[in-house]
Amino acid sequence: MDGKILVTGGAGYIGSHVVCALAQAGYTPFILDNFANSSRDVVPRISELCGKAIDVIEADVRDPEALRRTFHDHPISGVVHCAGLKAVGEGEERPLAYWDVNVAGTIALAEVMGEAGVARLVFSSSATVYGQPDALPVAEDAPLKPQSVYGRTKRTAEDFLRDLTRANANWRIAVLRYFNPAGAHPSARIGESPADRPQNLVPLLCKIAGGEIGELAIFGSDWPTEDGTGVRDYLHVQDLAEGHVAAIRYLGSTPGATTLNLGMGRGWSVLEVVRAFERACGRRIARTFVPRRPGDVACCYADPSRAEALLGWHAHRDLDAICADAWRWQQAGGTY
Repeated sequence: MDGKILVTGGAGYIGSHVVCALAQAGYTPFILDNFANSSRDVVPRISELCGKAIDVIEADVRDPEALRRTFHDHPISGVVHCAGLKAVGEGEERPLAYWDVNVAGTIALAEVMGEAGVARLVFSSSATVYGQPDALPVAEDAPLKPQSVYGRTKRTAEDFLRDLTRANANWRIAVLRYFNPAGAHPSARIGESPADRPQNLVPLLCKIAGGEIGELAIFGSDWPTEDGTGVRDYLHVQDLAEGHVAAIRYLGSTPGATTLNLGMGRGWSVLEVVRAFERACGRRIARTFVPRRPGDVACCYADPSRAEALLGWHAHRDLDAICADAWRWQQAGGTY
């Protein structure tokens, strides 16, 4: 694909890894980010890992004039849309912000892309669109029953993008439903850096092992799983980033909208993740059991076979690699 690849939210946790993976694959990525949930200090690290300076546009994806200037000034051939708000709990408290950023922001971006004649888009969606799955593993044609504001915004944005492809055959859109991204770049130069107390399991384990948080609260010990704790599909962020590269490549010859799960295709329980992290850090993780959280599900993991069939992609870094890279990132400071 000629031209540049715009990565919205490219300074964030997932976006930064996508930028590096695109550069490594021979593309010319650049970043549009408002730095609301990311640090400007990540940019020189991304450039270092890419082996060249990466252009950065500081702007909000909801700002159509900033988007128009960006598309006017750069020869863009495709977009990876990672910008968005993604904390499930926060979404329940700030629904207006989540609908504005995740839905209105996607509409604003698509409108300007259409004006500029750029029709290749990789969209960051989420397995939260499935809610409580009826069957496992979860395939892309499973019923969509999101149980959170965040999940509903992603489902609505997906519906909008499919409507675009039905109305205009020029659009080429890949909707990527992430399961549970975790880990960090093996260089320990970039990784997940939550502004507040981490909400996800692996970064929380990093902070506990690093002495910044006292103990892990495990929500529920009576789930209908092998050890009584919830089971999720954890995906190394590097594998996820490489999935975006495969999707951009696929869109070079494939019109319409394609929906794809990106996951490992198996689940690990909370206790299995804790034990893997203990192996990585050589320390015991203090933990306690507390009641289940409303809205949680017992078990969820992907059927990623469509991504392998269409993109030639599959995740190959295991849970031990996720934990080892996350701990290496924590030891390097774990922040920007």
